Amino acid sequence: MTNLDAKTISIDSLGIKDATVRYQLTSDELHDITIKKEQGENTSFGALAVKTGEFTGRSPMDRFIVKDDITKDEIWWGDINIPFDSEKFDKLYDKVTSYLSNKEVFVRDSYACADEDYKLNIRVVNEYPWSNMFAYNMFLRPTEEELKGFSPEWTVVNAPGFMANPEVDGTRQHNFAILNFSKKIALIGGTGYTGEIKKGIFSALNFILPVDKNTLPMHCSANIGKDGDTAIFFGLSGTGKTTLSTDPNRSLIGDDEHGWTSENTVFNFEGGCYAKVIDLSQEKEPEIYGAIKRGAILENIVMDEKGDVDFHNTSITQNTRVSYPIYHIENIQKPSIGKNPKNIFFLTADAFGVLPPISKLTPGQAAYHFISGYTAKVAGTEAGINEPLPSFSACFGAPFMPLHPTRYAEMLSNKMQEAGVNVWLINTGWTGGSYGTGSRMKLKHTRAMITEALEGKLENVEFVQHPIFGLSMPTTCENVPDEVLNPKQTWADKDAYDAKAMELATSFRKNFAQFEEMASEEIIKGGPIA
Repeated sequence: MTNLDAKTISIDSLGIKDATVRYQLTSDELHDITIKKEQGENTSFGALAVKTGEFTGRSPMDRFIVKDDITKDEIWWGDINIPFDSEKFDKLYDKVTSYLSNKEVFVRDSYACADEDYKLNIRVVNEYPWSNMFAYNMFLRPTEEELKGFSPEWTVVNAPGFMANPEVDGTRQHNFAILNFSKKIALIGGTGYTGEIKKGIFSALNFILPVDKNTLPMHCSANIGKDGDTAIFFGLSGTGKTTLSTDPNRSLIGDDEHGWTSENTVFNFEGGCYAKVIDLSQEKEPEIYGAIKRGAILENIVMDEKGDVDFHNTSITQNTRVSYPIYHIENIQKPSIGKNPKNIFFLTADAFGVLPPISKLTPGQAAYHFISGYTAKVAGTEAGINEPLPSFSACFGAPFMPLHPTRYAEMLSNKMQEAGVNVWLINTGWTGGSYGTGSRMKLKHTRAMITEALEGKLENVEFVQHPIFGLSMPTTCENVPDEVLNPKQTWADKDAYDAKAMELATSFRKNFAQFEEMASEEIIKGGPIA
């Protein structure tokens, strides 16, 4: 029974007995309870600051999927999707629900997927009030009318204080995040990191949507122009995904997780944003900075006695974060749905300095680069170590993709061709040399190239082929010097450029070898040509 006025609900059916249930509390109420319990502090922004404890990020080796009749033949099992025994899950679930019984718990009904036809109702049960406030921020918020007949399809049970016994429970260590597709449960314990809640549902949707709904799930941001054209931005951390998709001339659909339907619409999974705040400044990221106010939760930041936050302080973690409801951003699309996708941008920060700043991809190349999910990490700051390290994450989100990456890539190729979408590879990394020699691509040049692509102005310019990667590079682009468009021309030593480009091409081939067996001939041909 649900009693909205009393703000309580029975969760006995989940196996959680005699709990004091705080149901559907407001963000303000949860903020105040967190302060009262001394589980968080007020910042000078008005936002809540919390410490997530031992874990300040996801723990990929402790993420499991129950192997059963639904999943055994569909999941791409391995180091990313680790199987978990069904009977062991049941026993561990009973332990967690017994642990939560007789306690005060915080329950929230919400949903994922802004498109009504794809809505996934979710019930979240949290041990801590601030975890429940995170769920308020990140999932979509039902109206009171919708809550009256609410029936959850998936349940998240989140008990950070419960520690598993690996020898008995079948986990690797005391923390775990387990998806059970038969029981439609995400079971999370031993970790206070809130991202496990969000990514659990994201991972579930990455299975449900392609397998059951013929919809492509995407780890991307998206925005929409005044003419109704939607643009999609894929990119790993540090590539500029948030910065480039936040455009004063376009409305934000969402910043991280979307679905692309067979009806050719793009919808946000979420009701909020979960952004990194390391080195955040009002000048660099005004939208995110402005969203940090009452209702937002800052995680693992350092502040002084006045509550002033030091965003440069990484003494707790490099992965300092903020969550806030999407309505904290002014220029947003309501509801979070876009039609008519016209352009897709794959963002990579190539620290080798060899990829073009913008290139147009064929369907085969798009699938190849999508499966590859390339960016580069800059090596450590020790003296003499200036070499970048290639980094690949399939589909720009490997840790959250339960199916084989070629399944998602083939869906993307088909949708591209059906919708007549242009796909562009954007290098936001280095030019004129590798990291340590060259310089970072100017943001104003990257913005100019993306604007020209969005406005269709690159349709009529001449393109040339990159001799090693086979990518089509425009020879001219308004507000960008011509020589910048061809990376080799920016290098003083042309032979050194060729050698570095071949080195990166070899890294691409080596990484792609794991996918070749299930990739089509067209996709394989989308890789480097030399």
